[in-house]
Amino acid sequence: MAFKPDGYTSVAPYLVLQDAQGTIDFLVKVFAAERLRIVRRDDDTILHGEVRIDDTVIMLADGQKDWPAIHSHVHIYVRDVDDVYARAIAAGAESVQAPMQKKDPDRRGGFRDAGGTTWWVAQQTK
Repeated sequence: MAFKPDGYTSVAPYLVLQDAQGTIDFLVKVFAAERLRIVRRDDDTILHGEVRIDDTVIMLADGQKDWPAIHSHVHIYVRDVDDVYARAIAAGAESVQAPMQKKDPDRRGGFRDAGGTTWWVAQQTK
């Protein structure tokens, strides 16, 4: 028996949010994320959820009193940084930085979703 599910990386970001379902819906719109497992509490909040973006699984849950929501930053390499950035803004994200080339080999931009996560998207150009 494998020590992890097929198609999962050994390391996965785990986000604790105020609106995990809203973030899942946002990730589906912006990154074409694939919905995986979702386990709900009795009050319909998300105890544990998973989505796959490209080759990575992101895990998330709704915060609670003992596990409060925390704003996080996540970096994702994408095929077209300008397209993903535009889709995020169209889906209601707040711009943090329009895509631009700085001194490293990546063209990078950032946006913050309604749940407070800042998503940095980059495309290697050199």
